[in-house]
Amino acid sequence: MEIDSAGKDEAKEEGKGKPVMVILIGAPGSGKSTFCDLVMRVSTRPWVRICQDTIGNGKAGTKKQCLTGAASALKEGKSVFIDRCNLDREQRADFVKLVGPEVEKHAVALDLPAKLCISRSVKRTEHEGNLQGGKAAAVVNRMLQNKELPKLNEGYDRITVCQDEKDVQGAINTYTALGPSDKLPPGFFGQKKSDAKVQLGIMKFLKKKDPPGSSDTVMNVSLENTQSHATKEKDSNQVLKSCEEPKMACVGSSISLENAPTLAFPSISTADFHFNLEKASDIIVEKVEEYVNKLGNARLVLVDLSQNSKILSLVRAKAAEKSIDSKKFFTFVGNITKLYSEGGLHCNVIANATNWRLKPGGGGVNAAIFSAAGPTLETATKAKAGSLSSGKAIVVPLPSSSPLFSGEGVTHVIHVLGPNMNPQRPNCLNNDYVKGCKILQEAYSSLFDGFASIVRTQEEPCKDKFEKEFKGEVQLEQGSRSGDQKAKREAVCETDMNKKFKSFVKELGPNVGSSGDGNTGGQSRKAWGSWAQALYDTAMHPERHKNIIEMSDDVVVLNDLYPKAQKHFLVLARVEGLDRLEDVKKEHFTLLKTMHSVGLKWAEKLLSENNSLTFRLGYHSVPSMRQLHLHVISQDFDSNHLKNKKHWNSFNSPFFRDSVDVIDEVSQNGKASLKDENILSMELRCHRCRSAHPNIPRLKVHISSCQAPFPALLLQNGRLVFSESKDANHGV
Repeated sequence: MEIDSAGKDEAKEEGKGKPVMVILIGAPGSGKSTFCDLVMRVSTRPWVRICQDTIGNGKAGTKKQCLTGAASALKEGKSVFIDRCNLDREQRADFVKLVGPEVEKHAVALDLPAKLCISRSVKRTEHEGNLQGGKAAAVVNRMLQNKELPKLNEGYDRITVCQDEKDVQGAINTYTALGPSDKLPPGFFGQKKSDAKVQLGIMKFLKKKDPPGSSDTVMNVSLENTQSHATKEKDSNQVLKSCEEPKMACVGSSISLENAPTLAFPSISTADFHFNLEKASDIIVEKVEEYVNKLGNARLVLVDLSQNSKILSLVRAKAAEKSIDSKKFFTFVGNITKLYSEGGLHCNVIANATNWRLKPGGGGVNAAIFSAAGPTLETATKAKAGSLSSGKAIVVPLPSSSPLFSGEGVTHVIHVLGPNMNPQRPNCLNNDYVKGCKILQEAYSSLFDGFASIVRTQEEPCKDKFEKEFKGEVQLEQGSRSGDQKAKREAVCETDMNKKFKSFVKELGPNVGSSGDGNTGGQSRKAWGSWAQALYDTAMHPERHKNIIEMSDDVVVLNDLYPKAQKHFLVLARVEGLDRLEDVKKEHFTLLKTMHSVGLKWAEKLLSENNSLTFRLGYHSVPSMRQLHLHVISQDFDSNHLKNKKHWNSFNSPFFRDSVDVIDEVSQNGKASLKDENILSMELRCHRCRSAHPNIPRLKVHISSCQAPFPALLLQNGRLVFSESKDANHGV
């Protein structure tokens, strides 16, 4: 019934996903063949390696043969690796043109140091293409002189650039874990580091000069400049060009374009409303500093169209003085309505510097956003409010029919109204900056509070949400329907004209966005998305549902819709206002004991049918679905629904609170201690022997045969439930 612990990424259409064509790019010795081998060894997706060195019946062949082989494999529904050097755009173009939208087109550039590639090539023996020994050095050097790293405008859905062996291993892990029905988020991954030096050919090793433009100084770069820097160096005496042009201007060191929840916002009130730039920049930095750490891994991006923007320059300098984390806040030059398509920057939320009537028109950002979003934004805005006061903001879920949603991945627009100092516009403050600064501070607070409310409804990383919501592929099985009936969920944030999801975003309390561990005493209210209400509806109205296996005045028991093990069911509390473990107080002590007793009864019933099972009972510190519920889960973790790190760690890290411990803590302290969601990013470790594993497929192979005893802590205080006939040191 639930999609807890990031399970909602499985609420999609089951079956085979699109084939993927991965064009590997790299010099001889960069590790392309090894990359293919390591992925294909353990991946559950069917892969075919197309290698020009072996395409001719085990011997070197032609590019045409590679194209034919790739087309044939893709037609059979298999994914392919194009294992050629593909160092310039022309070499890659025919493969990109080979397929249409029915195939995902990826590029993985192994942009390792030239010296490393040459060293590997010289040392290797029995190479498929016979490129080894002394001649390899000259060939690699010559090829690198014409290197041209890929860009999204060549036609790729996704580009990954690996600049060291750690990056390569990360890419291998990503593709190894890509199952037959999975897909990866689009975009550019692996931003060039600002302090990285341009790679040198073999003839340049003794001349360690920093090439022009390799300074560590952070520059504000426009999209126009990044797209026009396409001239290839012809002179072999010239150093190689940079691996990738800068895509953004950051505060401090550059960052990678990870798909974290991201708010792109313009400077409020400094254009049409003529607010003083110095004062405005002070307020922006002040409010960013206040909120940036409350938003977890979410990011704030200040956007302006002009490369010479004074507001960007001021904010960047002041933020640097404050040492604000450049991975969580940076500036970007570009069109706020085309940040993904033109800049490769995923922003699921954008802010609109609106007018008090919340109407299209005027100029600047307001006109651009309403125009880009289409009439659906105006309709959705009207459903939320008819006007807006200065200093306030309003969150508008963007309908999936909007071009901004389908083309840019924007799920929400936040309208915000700042103070006006322009006598030609309504409500002019006549240079009253005491009042104006107060209103502008309120405006940014309202904007960031609105973004925080959105972040708190997103139970998975943005790189997953972007794909599923942006492409509209998530399907959620509703509790009110029969088990085999699914309803298409276009997006968590969808607003329809019948106001079906009218209550999707709730107003949060003063602790919005706080990232505490739950022990601070200040309890924040969570905004539950419409999909996340299913358990609440089941608990309050079990008579409407057919998948109930037990019902009483206190609890409802049902099987988890996306089980993470052979046996996985939920015990739901039937109490209003008890949404999650954080809401539990001392007066709920008896209810917790009842829930535990019911869960224990069902575990023992299942053990009587299969005494090889072992169960654990517990709660997630931060659940993804509303209504307090106890997980009762077998410890085999043998399930096709267990697919990623968050799934595993939500049941095998301190994030999972054992029921017996929760009962003890509530009895003694009146509340349970909780763990932050950041713990879900921990490395993957076997729940028995605690050995580390690089990805889920390898972990699953390991745990299927691991016979080590469980850690001593789990064997104490009844945290594990198993058959009495088992030997705790061997069978458990």
